[in-house]
Amino acid sequence: MNISLENKTYLIAGGSKGIGLALTRQLLAADANVHVYSRTVGDLPQSERLVHHIFDFAEGDFESAELPETIHGAAYCPGTINLRSFRSLKLSDFQNDFEINVLGAVKFLKGCMTGLKKGAGDDPTSVVLFSTVAAGTGMPMHASISAAKGAIEGLTRTLAAEWAPQTRVNCLAPALTDTPLAAKFFSTEEKRAAMDAKYPLGRAGTPADLANMASFLLSPESGWITGQVIGVDGGMSGIHG
Repeated sequence: MNISLENKTYLIAGGSKGIGLALTRQLLAADANVHVYSRTVGDLPQSERLVHHIFDFAEGDFESAELPETIHGAAYCPGTINLRSFRSLKLSDFQNDFEINVLGAVKFLKGCMTGLKKGAGDDPTSVVLFSTVAAGTGMPMHASISAAKGAIEGLTRTLAAEWAPQTRVNCLAPALTDTPLAAKFFSTEEKRAAMDAKYPLGRAGTPADLANMASFLLSPESGWITGQVIGVDGGMSGIHG
């Protein structure tokens, strides 16, 4: 991203690993101030413009967390990968996926609301959420995660309408991305090659692929985009060979 976000403040939930970490690095490179909320420090870089807060979205009350007074953008990155047949999924699997993917995002956004409203000026503030390609494209073994991420897509459109024009809300729908959460799918060269072959573009996604779009959506450059679910999936959802 070649624009400057100097004097702007962003909150990243789950910003110490995977896509969230790549997004944090991109925002710091654009001179933004970044607050990361996650359970561990992970591989976060050292920066005077970065503040890490230990927080578990499965348990904590985010509205009582330490939050900056003014927020210009926020992204909720925590997620789950629970790929099993519907027959083998327990009710507790659905509850856990919903808790982390949906209720965690709700907690985060409720905590951000006041700061996002204060941050709106000539440019609206921005929120980015994450769905999955499987929510819009039927895939076996995805019942629980698709149910949770389908709720995220509905939440995206509702909040985009409710929070306009002060705040924009958009959602990314990636296919499987090479992150620590998905490490078992890329653990050997054979698995990686098989995964790459599933995509029209010939490779699986990287954290940077998603961070590139997320940082654009968080910036004023995307100021006329809201209420969208955008596929960043190597062509999987729209191209069939």
